[in-house]
Formats: sequence, structure tokens, C-alpha cells
Amino acid sequence: MIVDVHTHVWETPCHIGEQFIHDARVTAGEGYKDIGVDLGKHWEAMQAVDRAVVLGFRARHVGVLVPNEYVAEYVGRHPERLIGFCSVDPQDPDAVDQLDHAVQGLKLKGLKMGPIYQNVAPTDSRFRRIMGRAEELKIPVLIHQGATFCANVSLEIANPIQLQPLALEFPRLGVVIAHMGHPWINETLVLIRKNRKFYADISALYYRPWQFYNALVSAMEYGVLDRLLLGSDYPFTTPESTITALRSVNRMVDGTNLPRIPEAKIEALIHRDTLDLLGIA
Repeated sequence: MIVDVHTHVWETPCHIGEQFIHDARVTAGEGYKDIGVDLGKHWEAMQAVDRAVVLGFRARHVGVLVPNEYVAEYVGRHPERLIGFCSVDPQDPDAVDQLDHAVQGLKLKGLKMGPIYQNVAPTDSRFRRIMGRAEELKIPVLIHQGATFCANVSLEIANPIQLQPLALEFPRLGVVIAHMGHPWINETLVLIRKNRKFYADISALYYRPWQFYNALVSAMEYGVLDRLLLGSDYPFTTPESTITALRSVNRMVDGTNLPRIPEAKIEALIHRDTLDLLGIA
């Protein structure tokens, strides 16, 4: 089974603030394309995989507020292929109650968090109370713990190593570190090697080909290729493009003595039993 563990849905401008869009446009330059998501096009792109996780996201600090009901309604149209993850903002006093409603009421299967976007460190009590409840609910958490194009955020709280205290405090909590914690990729690799409930996805990495190749080589050398999950980061790219890039990753070292990623390992990553690993029925 092929699972894309990292796709987004949102409408612009009602779910995404002007500053977020401006920062994305400035960073992308001439390569910028509209980041609004047409649900029909999302559904079409997901035909390249067997199952896809659809992420909600709530981060008032950067102006992203996607209603969990919006995600639930969309995935409810296609339960045979789509799996919904909710999101809550740790700055909301009722964040835990929101999480309970999303999981128990809306039947969403996981949680998306982003400390750098939400302006709350992973070690903050407001963040930890949510992680504790996610562990009790037995749902996985996908965390954006890495860099971003947003200008008004603090990189000081973005390093994946900040998740280590959570691994010790909540040992039964399944965690996926988005984008392999870019640019702190090696920190992510040692973290997922040490903590057996931690994984990382490869989303939004392949369009930096040299870094992408080195990330996979490092994962191979650390013995954690089997802890990497397929993810695209739709709408920024598609699962089909991500899979194609994975299968082409060795081309850049053709004719050299640089190490190659075994094709069998690449196919195993593409066909990873992600849902079983994360405990998603």
C-alpha cells in the first residue's frame, strides 16, 4: 500500500492570511504559484496513492486557521482513500477540548501541530498538555519541527531536538516529524533512531536534489531508512512527483563512487506500512 502522510487542504483567503501568502510569494519569487487548494484537484492528485492523510492546521500566529470541520467534511466524502488529521492551537485555552471534539466527535484520526507557526515551544506546558491528551486518545501526531518561509517566527523553537523531552514524557505517543526536520536532518535522524515511536516524512525535500540525496544517504548510514514515511506536502508538490523523484534519486551520482540508495530500499519506503506503524485503523 502507498500512503501519502502529508497533504494539506485549505481555501484562500478565508483560511490563509495575507501575510502567510505574501511570505510564500516572496520566498518562491518567480516560481510562486497559488497555494490555494481546489478539493477536486486534491482528490485527483491523490489517485496516485492508495491512502492519503489530509491535514488540518490552526496557527493563529501566522494567520492559518483551517476548521477541523472542513477537513472532516472533505475526508468524509472519500473515506476509502482519505484520512483526516485535526489541528489545535496551543494558545487557545480550550485546545484540549477542541482536540477531544475533533477526535471523538468529528472522527479525525490524528493531530497536526507546528510549534514554529503557533509560536509555542514544544517544551511549553501549553503544548505538552495537548501531547498528553493525544497519547491518551491513542492518536499519532505529525509535527512541523523545522524551518519555514514565514518571517514572523522564531527558529529558536524549531530544532527537532526540542522534541526529545516529549519522547521521554509521552513514551506511547506516535510522532511523525515533517520534512525530516529540514534543515536539521541529522538531528531528526538520531532522534528517530533513539525513540522507536518517532518517524519522519520526506515531504517537500526532493526539489533540493543534493540535500534530498544526502538526507537519504544519512538515513541509510544511521540505519533508519525504515523509519522514513512517504509524504508530498500537497499543494506544494504532488505524491506522483515525490515518488518519481525518489525513484530517480541515484541519477545524480551516476558515474561516481558516491553511495547509492538500494532500489529495494526506495521501493520499501514508497510502499511503507504507514497506517500500521502509526496505529491508524
